[in-house]
Amino acid sequence: MATPSLKKSNLHSNILLLITAAIWGFAFVFQRTGMEHVGPFTFNAARFALGTLSLIPVWWWLSSRSAQASSSKVFYYGAIAGTFLFAGSTLQQVGIQYTTAGKAGFITGLYIVIVPIIALLFGQYTRKETWVGCAFALVGLYLLSVTDDLTIEYGDTLVLIGAIFWAGHVLIIAKYSPKVSAIALSVVQFAVCAALSLVVALFTEEIKTDNILLAGESILFTGLISVGVAYTLQVIAQQNAHPAHAAIILSLEALFAAVGGWMLLNEVLTTKAIIGCTLMLLGMVISQIKLFKIPSKIGEKPTIS
Repeated sequence: MATPSLKKSNLHSNILLLITAAIWGFAFVFQRTGMEHVGPFTFNAARFALGTLSLIPVWWWLSSRSAQASSSKVFYYGAIAGTFLFAGSTLQQVGIQYTTAGKAGFITGLYIVIVPIIALLFGQYTRKETWVGCAFALVGLYLLSVTDDLTIEYGDTLVLIGAIFWAGHVLIIAKYSPKVSAIALSVVQFAVCAALSLVVALFTEEIKTDNILLAGESILFTGLISVGVAYTLQVIAQQNAHPAHAAIILSLEALFAAVGGWMLLNEVLTTKAIIGCTLMLLGMVISQIKLFKIPSKIGEKPTIS
């Protein structure tokens, strides 16, 4: 039975995770408005560079309080994670120009369901709940994005492909983060993503200081608040939060994206789209909770939820 202090700690962690989900959800709104002034690669270069700078003090502070020695492998791991982050954020940022903030949030959230499916390729079995959740999510995706002529909209397609890279990024972080400092890994991966975005922007977009300043509000929120503050809150919260509970709370990012789009951009979802969003959110939650009792077997491979 959990002690009162443990319950209080879990409550605080859940509140921090809810704040994190809200920040990430509303960030989709600023990702859309930022596109009014700069291209997607310039925007990502600026916000991830700002996110990198905002986390460096946190990295220094934690390093000064920890006896864990820094590892040169963090640069190798960070380069791999940063490349996946670049792919996912690029597809999301380009795609969000052709879809709504709410739809982009829900489709991106599918990475929660995609992660255990990708894990199957590495011989890790997944729980029954994931397949049930996947079924709900796929039906929801159909209602949300597939048009009357049975084609999926261009922006939604890009965001969906991006969700696959987000899922791969989650698996990479899960593999490498226990081996090095989590904050150090984040700083490196954000720096790599910013650098790759800048290189592409130099060849494909016209970078003007005036335009970057016009997009300053969006860059500040997505770089400083969404990356720097929200990531730090997530790291603090997940020290005490149950992993499955954390995943469920963070999946509410999609709901906050829809609310933000409605409040700030006057985006309105059709009844069909609302039903689709509801089924997708339900699928995300189901994939993270235990509904079926699975007897353990000797020699059985570990499951991933």
